[in-house]
Amino acid sequence: MTQSTTIATPDAEGDSPDWATLSYLDRARLITPLIEGEAESIEADKRVTDKVVDALRDAQLFWILVPKSLGGAGLGIVEAMEVNEQIAYADASVGWAFMANAFGTGILAGYLPESGSEFLYGGADKAITAGMSAPVGRAVKVDGGLRATGKWQFGSGSDYATWIGVGLQVTDADGTPLKTSDGQPDARFAVVPRDSVEFLGNWDVAGLVGTGSQDYAVSDVFIPEELAMSTFSTTPVRTDGVYYMGLLGISVAGHAAVAFGLMRRALHEVAKITDGKQRVGYPSPVGDYAVFQFEFAKYEAEYQSARAYAYDVYAQAEEFAAREGYLSPELTARVRQAATWAHHVTHRVVSFAHLWSGTQSFRNPSFMGRATRDSSVLTQHLLIDNITMIDAAPALLDSWKAG
Repeated sequence: MTQSTTIATPDAEGDSPDWATLSYLDRARLITPLIEGEAESIEADKRVTDKVVDALRDAQLFWILVPKSLGGAGLGIVEAMEVNEQIAYADASVGWAFMANAFGTGILAGYLPESGSEFLYGGADKAITAGMSAPVGRAVKVDGGLRATGKWQFGSGSDYATWIGVGLQVTDADGTPLKTSDGQPDARFAVVPRDSVEFLGNWDVAGLVGTGSQDYAVSDVFIPEELAMSTFSTTPVRTDGVYYMGLLGISVAGHAAVAFGLMRRALHEVAKITDGKQRVGYPSPVGDYAVFQFEFAKYEAEYQSARAYAYDVYAQAEEFAAREGYLSPELTARVRQAATWAHHVTHRVVSFAHLWSGTQSFRNPSFMGRATRDSSVLTQHLLIDNITMIDAAPALLDSWKAG
């Protein structure tokens, strides 16, 4: 599967586009030049600019994984990944922050009590959500909901989010962790209003700088029961197939999409940089040099192969989940494997582009320089750690042993 780079354009008068006439992927393509033009400011200010946030909101892209019944796009997982890949191609920081917003929203739309998702997404002024689901905060049960306190890391996309997610371990009044009826920890992922959150502004990193993934905290905030879901739930409230992908399945799909966008950007940049580029000692321009061309063809194949495998696996997984109401052990393993593999390939592809791009790999501002830095952070997330391959291996081995 190849990715078209055709970009829709506004009309000659520069009026706002008629979004309703465009596919969601074409909407992402349309705002790509805007994101590219804002990329330098995004990195300098360590946040996605208002112009980009407004464009994403106007195009209704934040809600691609919200069901149509709530006024969202109701996209499948592959369609949503393609949108996210395009945005990450424009700028990886925007792609990452958008992934945190849109794919996190998909989880909340599918797993919150219906009254909660209707409250957040059913009206004209739909929530933009961000936040960390790991249950590192504490919540005490009270009448009608929870009272939450805690501190979380990596609030990607939180600079402009209207509701902030908090992962919680539910305890009794004495602080003793509670368990569910099946013996699991009573862990919740909930959202709180932006104005109840303290943002700590401590995002100082080498790459993905513009994601604004700062730490944040809340203190004794009340959360209504309908705005909290079980962290370990495997049964969505809504029955669209995409939600049966599960919390991890939806999450890692977004991570893979950002990786593909970043790889595509790196390949695009190195192809431009080496075109006609003269370098001492080379018998021809770098772009015409046989060794470079061999390497380019090899790493372009790695990108295309990893992308085709991942999109195929996610399409199979969603189709199976829609039909059966769950994911098989093999597909669960392949969903994780494909996302992790995408990041392994990203490291190699971006390293290749970095090596052949010369000084453009470290100059500011430059797309190649950002791609190099962003890759160093992108490939370090817990959800695509090497351990995920070990976790996936037993189910994969079983499938091969069965023939």
